[in-house]
Amino acid sequence: MPGVPSLVIVSPALANANNGNGRTAQRWAQALAPRYRVRIANAWGPLDGGGDTLMLALHARRSAASIAAWARAHPGRGLAVVLTGTDLYQDLARDGDARRSLELAQRLVVLQECGADALGEAHRGKTRVVFQSAPAQPPATKSREALDVVMVGHLRAVKSPQTLFGAADLLRGEPGIRFTHIGHGDGDIGLAAQARATARECPNYQWLGALPHAQTMERIRSSHLLVHTSALEGGAHVIMEAVRCGTPVLASEVPGNVGMLGRGYAGYFPHGDAPALAALLRECRAGQSEQDPAASLLVTLAAQCELRAPLFDPAAEREALLSLLQELESAP
Repeated sequence: MPGVPSLVIVSPALANANNGNGRTAQRWAQALAPRYRVRIANAWGPLDGGGDTLMLALHARRSAASIAAWARAHPGRGLAVVLTGTDLYQDLARDGDARRSLELAQRLVVLQECGADALGEAHRGKTRVVFQSAPAQPPATKSREALDVVMVGHLRAVKSPQTLFGAADLLRGEPGIRFTHIGHGDGDIGLAAQARATARECPNYQWLGALPHAQTMERIRSSHLLVHTSALEGGAHVIMEAVRCGTPVLASEVPGNVGMLGRGYAGYFPHGDAPALAALLRECRAGQSEQDPAASLLVTLAAQCELRAPLFDPAAEREALLSLLQELESAP
């Protein structure tokens, strides 16, 4: 395609990997293909892509070598660095390569509206918010017998699944609240053991392990609530998937979640606070049987999520990406 700009998306994960970076790279490549020649690479060097004119690099630390190589080959032009949760809330404070990536980029991208707050004043002016997207799906029929709660997250310390275990334990003697937990336990033997122990001791909790994405989405659609307990996030994909199919969210009050759901959202609990999560779940369950259901917390959360849903529309994501790349192309 003569005259069409060439874009390389650098993702440290394999393009077919079942993780956030891999899915984002694939989705962006598809969205931008009508305007750009797009390829996905794990790394970049001047011999790998002499015809590339623009780069989107996912992850300031893990893509640091590719970012530095691009800056040497194309000084001062064509580079946007996409900042993940570990970049913003962990690596920038302790990793010089990650900080150097910020200096080299002409634009920085954060995936939720609180992301720029973690950056110094010098970098905020070149930072753009690009919300990730998911197609809208009609909500499934929900059970009226109980409050069905789903958590989607692998058993890793950063996801803080102990908060869910604790809430299930606190609520095990109370009827009407059912927990389903989706995510593999391969990375942490101790957390997997805790999940199995919770399933044995709490009849209201089941751990299903990892499921295919389509089955996971069906579980989200049919649940009354998604619970998201993470310690840090750059912009959790599962939150927007839940919002886009009409399932409201209870989330730890950390910047990455607040940046997705909004500062005035009613469904936050302090990170790691199982009693606070249990209290919100009790309130949502009580609202199912109230004479005035419009006044219930569950209805309030659903209405707030409905207002956020347009932010996560695929067309909005594509327009934000196109605007970003046009800025890069027009920069001196």
